[in-house]
Amino acid sequence: QVQLVESGGGLVQPGGSLRLSCAPSGSIFSVQSRGWYRQAPGEQRELVASMDFRGNTNYADSVKGRFTISRDNARNTVYLQMNSLKPEDTAVYYCNVRAIGIVAWGQGTQVTVSS
Repeated sequence: QVQLVESGGGLVQPGGSLRLSCAPSGSIFSVQSRGWYRQAPGEQRELVASMDFRGNTNYADSVKGRFTISRDNARNTVYLQMNSLKPEDTAVYYCNVRAIGIVAWGQGTQVTVSS
């Protein structure tokens, strides 16, 4: 089974930036969408940003203008550039890939925004 490997989380001060990366451990064909979700303590997992196979993007209202989802087809990697981070962005971030017959999740990476 294909696994997604995430990296790039950490501790950052308010107003800072981080870039998350997510790549599969194997090949995934016929990808329909890639996305990033997050889950804060005591909260439900929520969609942060997604990109379909055409490159159309969708963002949660809370991150519009601050976060950018992108992909590198050659590396089969999806990124989440996070700028102007706020304490309320603190959460575990998960990447997600949906393809024909496959829904894959990453293990999660912690993002903590604190001074």
